Amino acid sequence: MFYFEDVRNPIYTLFLTNLEIRKMIGNIIRRWFKGKGNYFGDFVSAMFKGNVDEMNYYMNRVALETFSYFDSGNKPSEAKEPERFYHGFVLGLLVDKASEYIVKSNRESGFGRYDVVMEPKNKEDVAVIMEFKVQDQKAGEDSLDATAEAALSQIEEMHYESDLLSRGIPAERIYKYGFAFRGEECLIKKG
Repeated sequence: MFYFEDVRNPIYTLFLTNLEIRKMIGNIIRRWFKGKGNYFGDFVSAMFKGNVDEMNYYMNRVALETFSYFDSGNKPSEAKEPERFYHGFVLGLLVDKASEYIVKSNRESGFGRYDVVMEPKNKEDVAVIMEFKVQDQKAGEDSLDATAEAALSQIEEMHYESDLLSRGIPAERIYKYGFAFRGEECLIKKG
């Protein structure tokens, strides 16, 4: 067990496999946010407001200041490692919302598995569906815009909102975001 904590304020408990991994994860997270602004909190706030311009600004700011080419890669691979990196990073940004949302990752809904869904505990709040894609020029994605559109199309075609709708969340309160990544660049579009 590894505790990420401020001496005055314990925050999270993670279970990690061994001491080396514990040290590595702790150092990475501290390095990512040391001396940075509160971009991750601003990103999440923008997401719940539906403000894609702000989301793009903050995500690209965080990516530029924290990601390495070695973290993110520059093209999709059969193993989907770059996509998993971005997926994990965004999940980490959402941890603070666990008291208000049920955060689900890689679960089945509709005809497939979404990347991330945030189901509100208060049914009056917005729900969020996120799909992450790394630009794949071989698949005809000649721009980040095309990749983000492909992510949004996947959300619609696979009916990822079906579980949220069955839980009584109206369609107009389900925000759908397609994330497109290329190295340290990101483009987010709202469906």
